[in-house]
Amino acid sequence: MTSSAANTPQPRNAAPGAAGVGVGALDLSDRAAIAWGALFVVVFVGTFFEFFRYQFVQATTQVQDWGHTLLIPLISGYFVYVQREKLALQRFAPSWAAFLLLFVGLAIYSASAFGPPAIQHHNVRGVGVGFALLGCLLAVFGTASFRWLWFPWAYWWVFGQTISERVMSRVTERLQDWSAIGADILLNTLGVDTDRVGNVLTVHMSDGTTHPLNVAEACSGMRTLMAFLAIGVALAALGLPRWWQRVLLVVAGVPISLFVNVLRVASLGMLSMVDSNFSTGEFHSMVGLVWLIPAFLMFLGVMWVIRNLVDEGQTPPAPRTGVKS
Repeated sequence: MTSSAANTPQPRNAAPGAAGVGVGALDLSDRAAIAWGALFVVVFVGTFFEFFRYQFVQATTQVQDWGHTLLIPLISGYFVYVQREKLALQRFAPSWAAFLLLFVGLAIYSASAFGPPAIQHHNVRGVGVGFALLGCLLAVFGTASFRWLWFPWAYWWVFGQTISERVMSRVTERLQDWSAIGADILLNTLGVDTDRVGNVLTVHMSDGTTHPLNVAEACSGMRTLMAFLAIGVALAALGLPRWWQRVLLVVAGVPISLFVNVLRVASLGMLSMVDSNFSTGEFHSMVGLVWLIPAFLMFLGVMWVIRNLVDEGQTPPAPRTGVKS
């Protein structure tokens, strides 16, 4: 007679002597796991409070440039959420080598916080926070699960913090030049008498008055380039199965950003004909935020074109980003 226990299916990770710690599969739907996760977030943010405080201030006081950084952690969390079933099947096998990364992260952060003024910089602290988070992920989940976690981690690390003005200006100044040239051509094509000297556009009214618009000062919209790239990477990871399609969509973020900013500058120039105050202050910032909507629609349109470049009946290769469309 066969024992009933022999017919009872055994848990996937209950085999003795298996590689790793042998704790078993992670139940990511367990309330206890959620509670531990919330506690980890509180402790992590508290440990690196100065970094997150400064980041929050930058995001809330420079919404047009860095407001998107407030959404990046949520998007990264969603990337993890869509992979929750795969994560649940991985063995809970912490990597002790991860504590070295955690130590390196804490050392970099401490050196930036208390060290020489030359390295007391937000982005240096960001490097330390990134290494520390990587160490925590490997310590908790192990290397097997990290194949699904590296992309959300990298996405937050790259797009979740402000970038040094010195670095951004080297890119945005050139793009602002192109925006001024494009807006000048567009305004004159639409019949708006406009002159350009460097980055300064001058709109000439029929009554002889003029309204100057300094693209470099009044238009910081090119610094939304990071927001455009963040949108492109997120849409590429979630909506496109092939690596080259994803690269195309991310690269498309640069011309889309430039084109939208040309339209933005041109619209500010036309609004200045109604009231010169429309090209400055809060109204100017609101116009910049409004133009993010058509920019997002452009991304969706480009993604549709890229997706239809190949036969959907073909089986795409397995995604390597850890995020499945």
